[in-house]
Amino acid sequence: MSTEAPPADRPKPLPPKKRYSVLLPQELAERFERVAGLRHGSKSAIVEEALDRRLNPDKYPFIGDALLRRLDEQSRSIATLKRDTVIVAEMVSLFVRYFLTITPPLGEREQQPARALGKERFQVFVAQIGRRLASDRRLVSEVLESIAVHNPDLLTTIGDDVLPKVRPAPAGDTPPKPNGHSASPPPTEKPHA
Repeated sequence: MSTEAPPADRPKPLPPKKRYSVLLPQELAERFERVAGLRHGSKSAIVEEALDRRLNPDKYPFIGDALLRRLDEQSRSIATLKRDTVIVAEMVSLFVRYFLTITPPLGEREQQPARALGKERFQVFVAQIGRRLASDRRLVSEVLESIAVHNPDLLTTIGDDVLPKVRPAPAGDTPPKPNGHSASPPPTEKPHA
């Protein structure tokens, strides 16, 4: 029997390295010195790691992962903007359709007061828009939150082309016009000669 000890695990010899002389701009050299001081490592190891990352990007996927995360965030933001734009476009188009099909034309006597009232309303409208733009709250968000809280099934129960049913006014009452004025009997048209 032999009394020899088994051979100890010897560390693998390091691959041979080649010496390079590199000239760096002053600003980059100062940053390089700071990083080397912070990492308490050799400058050669930092250069080796940087070159390896640059020349073998597949080996370091976390850089691509960070980029993908940012792209995903931007994609979600764009999807939110797209949804909000679709909601606004639908709201405006439905309002215009409703306004054009429901609002009766005004007689000549009522047009001037209606224009004055419209001008006042427009000033209020512009002021409200200014307040909305100055704040972080958006009307679309408030409307969606209100629907979610008060009537979550609203979007699934109302069809696209269904207008709300208008109850007939009791006999003798004249219904108010959509612009807020009380209705007056329509002017009689003169037959053309």
